[in-house]
Amino acid sequence: QVQLVESGGGLVQAGDSLRLSCAASGRSGRSFSEYTMGWFRRAPGKEREFVAAIAWSSGTTDYTESVKDRLTISRDNAKNTVDLQMNSLKPEDTAVYYCAASRSAYRLGIISRDPLLFSSWGQGTQVTVSS
Repeated sequence: QVQLVESGGGLVQAGDSLRLSCAASGRSGRSFSEYTMGWFRRAPGKEREFVAAIAWSSGTTDYTESVKDRLTISRDNAKNTVDLQMNSLKPEDTAVYYCAASRSAYRLGIISRDPLLFSSWGQGTQVTVSS
């Protein structure tokens, strides 16, 4: 079972930057090359939404339209971490951010935005952007 632990959230002002990190473990030393990793967020009173995803093996990425050009997802093979660099933050980025892992998406050969395909989830990290 894959375990995911997020870190890096906090309270910032609009226009600031934050870097979220997701530490992945539970593969008994094996790589995460057969996984797609994703970041999702849930804002107060709203549904959980897809933010970004990366195929671990190829590095192919996907972003929701509202964060393109401001957020960058990346992975570090040596550290087994997946980061989300967040620049030019806006108040509407305020949410709990969750890291998730999907082996199903890899097997389907897709970069999925569907949270139902992600079987492992972290506990979340709060990002609050003040105006």
